[in-house]
Amino acid sequence: MRKFNYMLIFLSAVILAACNGGDLYGDSGDDSQMTIVFSHNQPLESPEHAGALKFQEVMEEESEGDIKVEVYPASQLGSLREQVESTQMGEINITLQPSSVVSPFSQGVEVLDLPYLWPTDEQDMYEILDGEIGGEILDTLESARFKGLGYWPGGYKLFTTSDQMINSPEDLDGLTMRVMESQPLIRQYAHWGGNAIPVPYAEVYNALQQGIVDGQENPLQTIYLNNYYEVQDYLIESYHGSMTYIMMSNLEWFESLDEETQQLIRHAEEEGRNEARESLSETEDQYREDLIDSGINYHELTQEEIEVFRDASRDLWEEIYDEDHEREILDRIIEENDELTE
Repeated sequence: MRKFNYMLIFLSAVILAACNGGDLYGDSGDDSQMTIVFSHNQPLESPEHAGALKFQEVMEEESEGDIKVEVYPASQLGSLREQVESTQMGEINITLQPSSVVSPFSQGVEVLDLPYLWPTDEQDMYEILDGEIGGEILDTLESARFKGLGYWPGGYKLFTTSDQMINSPEDLDGLTMRVMESQPLIRQYAHWGGNAIPVPYAEVYNALQQGIVDGQENPLQTIYLNNYYEVQDYLIESYHGSMTYIMMSNLEWFESLDEETQQLIRHAEEEGRNEARESLSETEDQYREDLIDSGINYHELTQEEIEVFRDASRDLWEEIYDEDHEREILDRIIEENDELTE
């Protein structure tokens, strides 16, 4: 059945690529032109897609047309997990996916989803991610046949619930929260006294509407663009974690490219990443205002409430990220975070 599903995804990709004038493997009608297939799950109006278009623009312009980038947004090439699997298999060249979707393939990136580990200021978080520590975390992807290229923004995650305001971990007691299929996220809610149920991204709205789950976690843009506020009563800006996206490619494909093309991809990734970050910064305030105007009950956790959550989460960090080299990375993140927030 899985092979059959992959074949359906692959055939869909071929049809979509044909509509764009080529095929999945880059037969554009010009033997000298290389085609890069780039997939992500976010809608056309998202910051991620704005960054993807910037990546496309830089690659095509700076290669003087020798490289074509076909961008497939909104999960056109399959579910989030299927896009990761297709990239691992080499059917997709580059994908942009949340770290929670990638972590089942590579345990090393689980650290990105540890609650309240990272700075609550996005610029401080970017400084750590774009530095030496972030690079070491990306390198762990190679054992799963991926080449980590960079971290793209999705925004800080918020809690939404149907009938419960959340001010402390105790308020999650007995609540059922939708999460992505990620062990750190599932364990995080169990640690706080709640329950977590993985629900596919495309089914979240219905799960909330039908009461299958009491709430969910996602950034402002996802909550707004997917209309989750229509079926939720409370919106809690908790800063408990970021929706960090990883841009990554198939490792064998990337290593087969000449040095000049690899450097161009790295350059275009940085340009796309910065475009996505700028776009998110410009739109988040409006998303927040529109959500509050919708009538949903809104609360931003105070610094004191955040510290209560952080203290309640510290022992979970080492329980999840428990290998010796992981502990070393964890300690360095804590140290750098402390220095940035002094």
